Amino acid sequence: MATAAFHTTSPSPSRSAHLTRRSPSLPRFHSVRCSYAAKSPTLTNADPSPAFRSLTAFAPATVANLGPGFDFLGCAVGGGLGDTVTVSVDPAVAPGTLSITDISGCPAASRLNRDPRWNCAGIAGIAAMRMLGVRSVGLSLSLHKGLPLGSGLGSSAASASAAALAVNELFGGRLSPDELVLAGLESEKKVSGYHADNVGPCILGGFVLIRSYDPFEIIKLEFPADRDIYFVLVSPEFEAPTKKMREALPANITMKDHVRNSSQAAALVAAVVQGNVRVLGSALAADGIVEPRRAPLIPGMVSVKKAAMDAGAFGCTISGAGPTAVAVVDDEEKGNKIASRMVEAFLRDGNLQASATIAKLDRVGARVIGSSLE
Repeated sequence: MATAAFHTTSPSPSRSAHLTRRSPSLPRFHSVRCSYAAKSPTLTNADPSPAFRSLTAFAPATVANLGPGFDFLGCAVGGGLGDTVTVSVDPAVAPGTLSITDISGCPAASRLNRDPRWNCAGIAGIAAMRMLGVRSVGLSLSLHKGLPLGSGLGSSAASASAAALAVNELFGGRLSPDELVLAGLESEKKVSGYHADNVGPCILGGFVLIRSYDPFEIIKLEFPADRDIYFVLVSPEFEAPTKKMREALPANITMKDHVRNSSQAAALVAAVVQGNVRVLGSALAADGIVEPRRAPLIPGMVSVKKAAMDAGAFGCTISGAGPTAVAVVDDEEKGNKIASRMVEAFLRDGNLQASATIAKLDRVGARVIGSSLE
């Protein structure tokens, strides 16, 4: 049974895991700024006592990039899609270490590494323990994969986010949301690259913008509470590893493409805060840099996008690195019709079976779904 240990250093105060800071001058934007390169996240010498014996957290699926927002835009989606992590105080595990005892869920879950140093949930869980200064107890972690691997729905981020939150709340929720994002980013950095457009919305919920990676700054974009947006998520039986899909990207782009994509990303952000799903969809479908390189690698994707638009979607693109296709609309019934056409297109032109989910925006992000004092 593999375990991982760590050491802690300087003290710093922290806040509850789901507190949201609001600026009166910018009511729709929540900015979380933390300089990860120049200053470490909160580390404490306190060695906190567990508030629970066991705790279970759920983290939702996410859609990264949103078309032109490569590596800096993303959102969390509902529909019950996500990963679940249970963390328990375990006397059989050496103090100050974490052990992965069980991985279940999707068929490919058995392929995941149980060494916590090389598992998304394990890495993030260890990072959260290090930030909290946990040294006197050992933890065991159980991961249930509700998301398939390589789906383009933030599978690794969901595992990492659920683990970071579970560890934090097990010890009373002392880390802030931005610190939890950084714990999850430790996992993403090691497993799929230094990008927070999945783990950011997975922790914070809703839409997020990564303004900067050095120093790290993330902004939550508030989609109006009185507006609805539906995501049509169609996942073919095809795995698109993030590394392979990144290798397809161009090394250089023209000034014309840069200006065009930048304007579309800006329009998408404006549409989010205005709640304009029609403009949001139009901007989401307008990526001229990443999507054209990746779509040919996913059988049938070009036809799937056309089928979605012809059926009335406001926009359609690849979710994250793919192969899931995501379309947006403001009506659930129309979403079901669009989903049917997209599934048909994957089968007809890509020879791929596909499943569809109609999901609303997940405004909450990672959350606790169970705990035990015994």
